[in-house]
Amino acid sequence: MDDDQRRQDDGADSRKNRLPSFTEVLSRRTRPPVDLFMFYLFLQREGSEDILDFWLDVQQHENLCRAYFKDVRKSGRTIREDWPEYWDYARRRGSIYGTVVGLNPHMGTKRSTTSTGDVISDQDRQNLAAAGDEKAVRSPSPRLTSAGTAVATEPPRSTTPFSLSGRTPTLFKRASRAPTIIPRSAAITRQNLIASAERIYFRYLSPVGTVGSNENHEIYLPPALRIHAFPLNSGHEPKSQSETSIMAQIPDMFHAQKEYCFRAMEQDAFPRFLRAKAFGNLTPVSALVRLIIGLVVLWVGLAVGFSLIFLDVKPKSKRFFLFLPFAVAILFLISHQYELDPILVFLGQSESTPFRTLRIREPYVKKLLLGRAIWVSVLVSACMVALTMIFWAVPGHRL
Repeated sequence: MDDDQRRQDDGADSRKNRLPSFTEVLSRRTRPPVDLFMFYLFLQREGSEDILDFWLDVQQHENLCRAYFKDVRKSGRTIREDWPEYWDYARRRGSIYGTVVGLNPHMGTKRSTTSTGDVISDQDRQNLAAAGDEKAVRSPSPRLTSAGTAVATEPPRSTTPFSLSGRTPTLFKRASRAPTIIPRSAAITRQNLIASAERIYFRYLSPVGTVGSNENHEIYLPPALRIHAFPLNSGHEPKSQSETSIMAQIPDMFHAQKEYCFRAMEQDAFPRFLRAKAFGNLTPVSALVRLIIGLVVLWVGLAVGFSLIFLDVKPKSKRFFLFLPFAVAILFLISHQYELDPILVFLGQSESTPFRTLRIREPYVKKLLLGRAIWVSVLVSACMVALTMIFWAVPGHRL
């Protein structure tokens, strides 16, 4: 936890005059309201959190492979001796683990993607609210080319990366993701790597999911990156030459797909997330509730104002009390328009889910929101004064 806090503090100093990058958010170096937890909730509201779950699961798969390679080297053996098929594949095609396995760092990184399969225990995913207490390990992300294994028939897929599963957005369900820290009670084996890849394939890339499981959250991928089959079985070790050859591709299997998901989120969802959280502090549901309340209160204020005029109530100064409903109504209506509540900003709060808030801790975001809150407050005050003075100045006329 101390390391996480130190990393966040160091990153915050470098972001005093800029918004965070997507890489910084994914590596948990940012603070609320532009941290990974808030980004997950943002995707969850749109029903597209599966693409982030996939990225996080592949990140863990790659961390697991790195841990395996490091265990081998600590045992005194080389990767070439322990896994000659992978060594030959990585030497010819390149690998993202080049520095870990001892390959020449100047080798190319182009490779092809196929398919494969026994799983590390598929634990219940932890609530993302605890994400701040976990350590993140960043992986290199070279741009790679890849081609999927061909099959006779191709299942229908969705057409947009952010309409992934056709499910209704779930605002209040528990946010979940794969743990970043890999629990280990024994040395990692190659069967564990197959298991990890099999779980990812059947959860995110197969149109049918694991047999007997409802955990199929198929994501969109372009045709060149689709993996249509997983010929390995997690229940036994590869036996044939073809299975051994496919197993050698397990460590790098999903990296090209992970890179595609990264780019898709970075170019589409992330800019909208920054606009929502760096320039506003309300959720869509909360903003809609403010619109409804604002219209009702404005109707009440106008009704009272016209009653005072047409009943010619004396003294005329009583009309000044109209500023109360007008202030509330205009505050709520403008808060809906800007998706920003200035009162919450002055209290240092931003909504995570409807009517639940957390403290704004990202320095530059705090400065941006404070500036916008001052502008909204001035606008609310000007509209409230103008409306109150109009109703005060109109001559009374008893009907």
